Amino acid sequence: MARRTTSPAIATFLATLPAARRREFERVRQTIRRALPDGYEEVISKAMLVYQVPLERYPDTYNGHPLWYVALASEKSYLSLHLMPVYGDRVLADYLADGFRTAGKTLRMGKACVHFETADELALPVIADIVARIPLERWVEVARAARRR
Repeated sequence: MARRTTSPAIATFLATLPAARRREFERVRQTIRRALPDGYEEVISKAMLVYQVPLERYPDTYNGHPLWYVALASEKSYLSLHLMPVYGDRVLADYLADGFRTAGKTLRMGKACVHFETADELALPVIADIVARIPLERWVEVARAARRR
């Protein structure tokens, strides 16, 4: 089951954010946490809030680190949401872009990273749907298949 409590490390991380930024960060975090399938864990890694596959569930990663699913970061001049399932999945990438367009939002995105300043800039229901789409075991299968290529 996904961790639904906040660890001291996460609480400390959130406390370091300026109040206005923390408010926007928390809005997106709550969207992710409500949609997140069971099994993923919420941790701090590389100065980001990361939702990942625990190593005990998938220890044979390409780099020996837990497999990331979604991450949320506070960059110098913006916030970023890393949606790893969108990277390399044209159907999900198109779904994200179409969802933003339908919601009247502008999608500012790199390969799998959505940049934003406020949660109101995001199509949160579309993001929740993408987060909810891939159960942990399926995400592990995707990673294993990518390594076999």
